[in-house]
Amino acid sequence: MALIIEGEEHIAAPVQKVWEALNDPAVLKECIPGCQNLEMKTPTDMAATVVLKIGPIKATFAGEVTLKNLKPPHSYTIQGEGKGGIAGFAKGGADVTLTEDGANSTLLKYEAKADVGGKIAQLGSRLITSTSKKLAGQFFSSFNEKVSAG
Repeated sequence: MALIIEGEEHIAAPVQKVWEALNDPAVLKECIPGCQNLEMKTPTDMAATVVLKIGPIKATFAGEVTLKNLKPPHSYTIQGEGKGGIAGFAKGGADVTLTEDGANSTLLKYEAKADVGGKIAQLGSRLITSTSKKLAGQFFSSFNEKVSAG
């Protein structure tokens, strides 16, 4: 079951600072909902452990996060895939673009695609869609707070 989520954030920080934060595993770990662990393996590959609750199912996903199509400091694609044992799998990615929005401000736009399978997929598309949108929204608003405040 695949879905697409789009959104944008106005971040009170220059493009370069936002770009650096998007590539910082410590920042990403704090902003990814349920992220227990995020470890840089190479400059573009990370291993992640994320605990998610979708409806009645709570699962721990172990997986990989990869940064692709890097065009510093303006855009990249972040892709991830996690296996949650009997709960199933989740994979997805987001195309993220940064545009200067005034002297000290950045417009971050994202288009995320998510796909789930296994037991989670049986929960129904409305629950999965609303949960996915909520998680994407939480990530980008946490990221915005962290980068704007920092």
